[in-house]
Amino acid sequence: MSDLMDAATQTEPFGRRASGTRRWFMVAGGGIGLVVIGTVVYLVAGGGGRGESAAAGHNHAAAPSADSAMPVSLSDTDRRRIGVTFARVERSPLERQVRTVAQVVYDETRVKEVVPRIDGYVEQLYVNATGQPVARGEPLFAIYSPMLVTTQQEMLLAKRLTEQVTGGTPDAVQGAAALLESARTRLLYWEVPSDAIDRVLSTGVMEKTVTLRSPVSGVVVQKSVLAGQRIMAGELAYQIVDLSRVWIEGEVFEPDLPAVKVGQRVNAEFPALPGEVRSGRIAYVYPTLNPETRTARVRVELANPDLRIKPGMYATFRFAAQTGSVLNVPRSAVLVTGKRALVFVRDSIGALVPREVTLGQGTDDRIEVMSGLMEGETVVASATFLVDAESNLGSALGGMANMPGMEVTTPPQRLSPDTAQGAPVPAVPSDTTMSDMPGMNQGGDTAGPD
Repeated sequence: MSDLMDAATQTEPFGRRASGTRRWFMVAGGGIGLVVIGTVVYLVAGGGGRGESAAAGHNHAAAPSADSAMPVSLSDTDRRRIGVTFARVERSPLERQVRTVAQVVYDETRVKEVVPRIDGYVEQLYVNATGQPVARGEPLFAIYSPMLVTTQQEMLLAKRLTEQVTGGTPDAVQGAAALLESARTRLLYWEVPSDAIDRVLSTGVMEKTVTLRSPVSGVVVQKSVLAGQRIMAGELAYQIVDLSRVWIEGEVFEPDLPAVKVGQRVNAEFPALPGEVRSGRIAYVYPTLNPETRTARVRVELANPDLRIKPGMYATFRFAAQTGSVLNVPRSAVLVTGKRALVFVRDSIGALVPREVTLGQGTDDRIEVMSGLMEGETVVASATFLVDAESNLGSALGGMANMPGMEVTTPPQRLSPDTAQGAPVPAVPSDTTMSDMPGMNQGGDTAGPD
């Protein structure tokens, strides 16, 4: 019996397996130790309050965005390596060329329609083809109208009555003259030429037809009558256009509209006339904008004395758009992020400081700065995107330092005296297992016989 008690109380940490009672105490002690260690770790980490704040600090929405740029300091070597150059903020006029495509159309003020003012029948056509050029006063067609014949008869009767009452009372003379003038006026209102009226009065012979003549010089672009056709008063017979001056109408984009001024000189080129440049002026800017193309129509008047410019031709016109003296920087110095426009300004110590600016009009290589800069400041003129990337990277790294789990530290190591003096740390043998450590033997009961 005494031998059994001695075996139960025997301590053999690296030898035989301990008794069941002692093993139970060891497991209970290990569990209590783990709870204590966990409690200590929890308190060191800051407890529940820190966990909550850490969870709140891990909000990805609070992480720095791509627009949160920070000042950048680059050495001369780094600047040369990524190609950073500088430019000064200047105040000067900006001049650029605005170019747009256009099409030739009629000058609407030089379009004339020929319509008879009385019913009748077309007896003869003198101009019988579309596209035929006509001169002012040239005969177009002869029309027979019973009303014209009747009015000529009344005019001749009034003339005879006037001659008969020459020695009569003043009222009779005045009445006869009024009848003659009334008939003559009606013929003039019906666009009967005055020389034809005078011929009828001088000869006393009525004319069956009356010839209508062209009111302008130009080209017949529409013909609606045929010989022998009945034509009504107000019905279109001819449309004649004077092409000695034409319009070209183009579409100007919305950002270029502030540069368009009435009376501005324009140079026009035509694919059908290679090498020729025609000069004209802006006559009108239409007051509405096309909502689909975001453009506005611009009308240019152009002289066409040789009639080589034909309606329907395509054209390209250019004009110079010049501003007053404005603050401007190279276009490459501005980085537009979608929400704002940034430039990097070099301060007195050489750091590149991001600054938000408001942009105005621009040319191909420079752009107006309406606010955010002052004349004489130095800005980054090239490699702006790379500088911005470096700035945003600094913002991101600076924000990540406050995120939970980003405290990167080196874990402490327990060094032996030899290691502290520079001796190499011995490697752990590969065949060492946890089962060889005290209290970690998880195998079966290997203890010898009691």
